[in-house]
Amino acid sequence: MNPPLPKAPINWIGVFALVFLPIVAIIAIPLYAYHHDFSTSAWVSLIALLGLSSLGITAGYHRLWAHRAYEATLPLKIILMIMGTFAVQNSILFWASGHRTHHRHVDDVEHDPYSINNGFWYAHIGWMLRNYPAAESNYKNAPDLLNDKVVMFQDKYYIPLVIVVHAAILLPIGWAVGDMWGVLLLGGLLRLIFSHHVTFFINSLCHMWGKRPYTDENTARDNFWLAIATWGEGYHNYHHIFQYDYRNGVKWWQYDPTKWLIWSCSKLGLAKNLRRIPSFNIKKAELAMKFKYAEQDLAVYGHDVNADILAMKQRISQEYEAFSHTLNDWAKLKEQEIQAKKASVAEKIHQIDDKLKVDFQLVEQKLSYHRARLETLMRNVKKNIVTD
Repeated sequence: MNPPLPKAPINWIGVFALVFLPIVAIIAIPLYAYHHDFSTSAWVSLIALLGLSSLGITAGYHRLWAHRAYEATLPLKIILMIMGTFAVQNSILFWASGHRTHHRHVDDVEHDPYSINNGFWYAHIGWMLRNYPAAESNYKNAPDLLNDKVVMFQDKYYIPLVIVVHAAILLPIGWAVGDMWGVLLLGGLLRLIFSHHVTFFINSLCHMWGKRPYTDENTARDNFWLAIATWGEGYHNYHHIFQYDYRNGVKWWQYDPTKWLIWSCSKLGLAKNLRRIPSFNIKKAELAMKFKYAEQDLAVYGHDVNADILAMKQRISQEYEAFSHTLNDWAKLKEQEIQAKKASVAEKIHQIDDKLKVDFQLVEQKLSYHRARLETLMRNVKKNIVTD
């Protein structure tokens, strides 16, 4: 149990946004519904505008600016900036810099701005209600953001932009559907509260509830249900080990609308250089965790790690070492190409690129084989324990 956090000055802006506004919503929305009822259009505005503001955070604040997982054209940057401003989660500069600090010091009770080890309440919302030292702005980790004109414009005029964006989005919709107060209360106020807590689930529940298929060196979890609630951000264990991938749901079947939005923008020429972690690295991390869980299971069943598992570990290590040599050769030749620009070097690069593709496929096949072998081995061990 960690000692209680020292009292910090109250953040009155945070209290207004995260405590006062929900109280207003609890009172005003039922009263309006009792006397006037909400139109269908107002309810539709809640859902549509929730997606708009949430995707501004996930595709913009998070994957574009915090992690540089892809590059965006100026029109897309402006659109994502407006969408993110509509979510009212502070400026891009403050949000992205703080999130980088979270990744660097994840789970550290003193340096992680929203460490889950300080408790669910602190990680979810408490860190924003007081001015804790861990959450203080420090932009030394964000020189790229300080040179981004869109980011700095929003940071300079953040409060006016919040007002203008809300007026520009909510008032025309309310007028068009003939339910101004309904849209303001549902598409504006209730949507804002939902948008806040959808994002905060990543900091709290995604560090408490779910599986860890890629790493157990931090508290981040993968959770399908939270992925649905958080627009694809729920595959948080993957994200914490491979934070620069533009995808969080890396499997084809995983629900990640943010990934689909970024990919669609790339096809329209609005985004480029989408960063993807090589499948070999992903499978290697998965297999390493399978070995670790297998060892834990064997310990529970009273068995030592047997020779088969040790032999498979050695084979994986040898294969990865050989593959690393090929990667090193490729990197050296790339460097030579940059420096010498010789035709002979370029030809060597072409040849080793082809070799790399073949080697990569072979190693992936071997990883799949070893994963299947490990799963069969563990099933047999558990079966023998039951029969004994």
